[in-house]
Amino acid sequence: METLSIAKTLYADLVCSKSGAVYDKNRVQTYSSAEKPLLARYDLSAGLERGVLQGRPWNMWRYRELLPLEDEAYRYSLGEGGTPLFHLKRAGRHLGTPWLYLKDEAGNPTGSFKARGLSMAISKAAELGVRKCVIPTAGNAGGAMSAYCAIAGMEAHVYMPRQTPLVFQHECALYGAKVTLVDGDISDCARRIAGERQPDWFDISTLKEPFRLEGKKTMGLEIVEQLDWQAPDVIIYPTGGGTGLIGIWKAFEELEKLAWTGKKKPRMVAVQAEVCSPIVNAFAADAKIAAPCHQPGTTIANGLRVPAAFGDELILDILYKSGGRALAVSEEDMKTGLKEVARLEGQLLAPEGAAVWMAFRRLLREGWIQPEERVVLLNTGTLYKYIENLV
Repeated sequence: METLSIAKTLYADLVCSKSGAVYDKNRVQTYSSAEKPLLARYDLSAGLERGVLQGRPWNMWRYRELLPLEDEAYRYSLGEGGTPLFHLKRAGRHLGTPWLYLKDEAGNPTGSFKARGLSMAISKAAELGVRKCVIPTAGNAGGAMSAYCAIAGMEAHVYMPRQTPLVFQHECALYGAKVTLVDGDISDCARRIAGERQPDWFDISTLKEPFRLEGKKTMGLEIVEQLDWQAPDVIIYPTGGGTGLIGIWKAFEELEKLAWTGKKKPRMVAVQAEVCSPIVNAFAADAKIAAPCHQPGTTIANGLRVPAAFGDELILDILYKSGGRALAVSEEDMKTGLKEVARLEGQLLAPEGAAVWMAFRRLLREGWIQPEERVVLLNTGTLYKYIENLV
């Protein structure tokens, strides 16, 4: 069993993702004065040996030197991270591509990858003295925040669209959160918070605080370790707010600086729903920012109904820099993908994961992905929470 102590983190400071301006890491921060995300920066100049990982538990906190928590007395963990990377051999044989993998986040606490980001964000918020948190959510993030606020003894306020499946609503309430249902989408929830927010509420919206990103980054760290410190050729990611895509790319940049990997990085692919695809539209136009998607349609993939991503510039920059792509998937294709993967691999993907599967199939068919390339698909949560959307 690990002994908790002062963490040997390499966390150095916070910087504006646009201007590079430095912000005080010892104060509660949200986003920069330029209204851009703040990024945690680490002092990697002295290096770090991969051997520090030996013998550590297989969860996201094994990478504590590359996480911003400085006093581990504030580590609030439910065992998040350490998720499997499945080699999809049967599906690969079916499609003629032998090196196909699925990073499956369904086994995380509260059933999704959101546990990583919210464990990190709530732990760091507690360390900085925060006692009350608020979040707009499409479902999974609200459940995760509520769970980690519960174990941290914090007050949780969750605003979610009224059409969100009941399981998400009940989950948050069971953890003790105050749940407010809002007519509209996640952007409408954010606007409602802006009008009702109390001075001592800390907003844990996507990329409007710096630390959810650091928890999501651990997906990238794990993928590389699970592939014996080799980068895959392609990573395909379901993109609503895009924190995970940005975090995975940040992981590759930090690992390269530490010489834990070579210079090779994957081509990153962002996948959205056809009814709400601002990143796809911006990518098609070679734009640097994404115009909001007004009046997005309904999708079975709740996490993809994000009309305006606060990190749109970062997402698009990564897609261009990596030589990646952005694709939109229809509702019918998501349902087809759910059945196909279930019958080929015994995996029940969340609708967001099914969208990733269908995007992979299209890119393989088009020849953008070659059969011998190593591809990692991200399934961000469990289907069981979405059953209400399918009936």
